[in-house]
Amino acid sequence: MVKVIEFILFFALVYWAIYIYPKRAALKRQKSTQAPPQPKPQVLQIVTCSFCQIRLPLGDSYEFQKRYFCNLDHFSAVNEQGWLGSAKHLPSPNYDERPPGISVDTVVIHHISLPEGQFGGNAIEAFFTNQLNPKDDPYYETIAHLEVSPHFLIKRDGELIQFVSTLNRAWHAGASNLLGRERVNDFSIGIELEGTGDLPYELTQYQALVKLISAIEKKNSIHYFVGHSDISPGRKTDPGKSFDWQYVSQMSKIPENKLPFGIISR
Repeated sequence: MVKVIEFILFFALVYWAIYIYPKRAALKRQKSTQAPPQPKPQVLQIVTCSFCQIRLPLGDSYEFQKRYFCNLDHFSAVNEQGWLGSAKHLPSPNYDERPPGISVDTVVIHHISLPEGQFGGNAIEAFFTNQLNPKDDPYYETIAHLEVSPHFLIKRDGELIQFVSTLNRAWHAGASNLLGRERVNDFSIGIELEGTGDLPYELTQYQALVKLISAIEKKNSIHYFVGHSDISPGRKTDPGKSFDWQYVSQMSKIPENKLPFGIISR
């Protein structure tokens, strides 16, 4: 019995030496001569600047809300389509074309809060995009059917939202008259501030407004800065007595002749 076991072991050893070992050794030599695996080349992603349309690598761009810019100046500017790079874009259906031959030369300041006297939430955005739910608040039942829009909204935390291209006519001023010119919507850009006119506006709102005014003036020849109450007296009170015209005029370097109703809060 012992001799049988020894014979089997001897036979297995011979088989391993003749058939198994040479194959393993050859396979090991083959692997040692192969080049190491190379990493796959990364695909270079190219994006387009939303302002100047130049194409550049994604890594060299500034990204904001899935829009790309080749530099910060373009990010802070109004493009040829009338949209500001640094604003959140929330297009409103409430706009139309400006009359032929009309140039934008006026900025109108408004205020709004929804519900009235309350801040925060997205009710204002819903209102300007015709999505306000009248069931959410009793006051909404009286305004949800209205079709209105500004070009811009500055919220209490300084967030800037654009609803309408500056090339188009937004529906913000209504019945209005500026120094004998009717239909101020035709030649103006409307800016809403989240506020009541009684409570002070936030510093972040003024800072955002100053930057916005700078961007607008680089694109348009603005002659007048007015409040809604100035062009619709008796009907409107915004931006109200809490709006600091003097601070805005100083920070934006607005000359006196562009403030036909002065810098006194009203």
